[in-house]
Amino acid sequence: MTAALEPGRIGGLDLPNRLVVAPMTRVSAMPDGTPTAEMADYYAEYAEGGFGLVITEGTYTDTAYSQGYLNQPGIVNERHVEGWREVTRRVHEAGGRIVLQLMHAGALSQGNRHTRETAGPSAVRPRGEMMPAYGGHGPWPVPREMSTVDIKEAVTGFVTAAANARQAGFDGVEVHGANGYLLDQFLTDYTNRREDSYGGPVANRIRLTAEVVAAIRAEVGADWTVGVRLSQTKVNDFEYRWPGRNHDAEIIFAALADAGASYLHIASEGRDWLETARLDGGVTVTGLARRVGGVPVIANGGMHDPDRAAQVLGDGHADFLSLGHGALANPDLPRRLAAGEPLVTFDREMLEPFVTIDNARRWRLMARDR
Repeated sequence: MTAALEPGRIGGLDLPNRLVVAPMTRVSAMPDGTPTAEMADYYAEYAEGGFGLVITEGTYTDTAYSQGYLNQPGIVNERHVEGWREVTRRVHEAGGRIVLQLMHAGALSQGNRHTRETAGPSAVRPRGEMMPAYGGHGPWPVPREMSTVDIKEAVTGFVTAAANARQAGFDGVEVHGANGYLLDQFLTDYTNRREDSYGGPVANRIRLTAEVVAAIRAEVGADWTVGVRLSQTKVNDFEYRWPGRNHDAEIIFAALADAGASYLHIASEGRDWLETARLDGGVTVTGLARRVGGVPVIANGGMHDPDRAAQVLGDGHADFLSLGHGALANPDLPRRLAAGEPLVTFDREMLEPFVTIDNARRWRLMARDR
């Protein structure tokens, strides 16, 4: 893990190491989406533990269709901004950097305080069933197909949310284009059956994500960090892969780099990095993103494992590593690595989305005591 402790740069951010806290849903905001003091404690703990960058949980961007579940934080009004301002203050005081993930759930919404209706690229029922851990049950509803007006309003929501994030003191934003949510629904062939400029070939299906990135870049300027998270797999479909494999990947990465992305973050949806990273010809999706995009790439999936981390960084597959389970179990993981201390084994109780911050800390302490 020696390479993981070396300094690096993402966008305009100089970071002390290559270790990033992955976005993890905690459903611990107030019912109206306002971040809490406990959330400030939660995120500050990672900065105190030495992580170079913290990426927040997915945060909804508008009061129409973007909210994905109840008690999800938002970034759409001054109350939200003030709540997040306390989070960023605490992280910065601890010497950390923090990026807000901007999320539009689209058809995969199962708790929206603003509407009971869902919307997506096409009127196609999502695969699988809703997730009980986040308050859902049974089959997903069939979404309403978004009109061009709906699409423009969604883009405006992302842009306004990014501007609000900047006011709240964030060091950047990450556009959530992964895991089966709205932007990924547009990219996925079986959920996008549109016949307009947003449907059909992959160059059209990535268009909305690129438009969001370009519109945010125009709003915030050239120097502020604007990343994008992508994945092939989804929360409701672990098997999906981009149909065109390497060809699709090259088009996707080039479009987002051209739109102004500061970095690309490739998610594994709880899988090992290599399981979801393999492309044809011995190429990995993260390595291809690094070559085609020409911007820093964050790899995700089992990066707390020293051998996996060494492979990804040492063999040039990615520039940074994002950790979910490993960070939950070890909020001080960078400091442990620097001191040569063993890592705590992950406890699945830490995944319980409705666990309180105090309980999460208690589980960490219990894990350390074992």
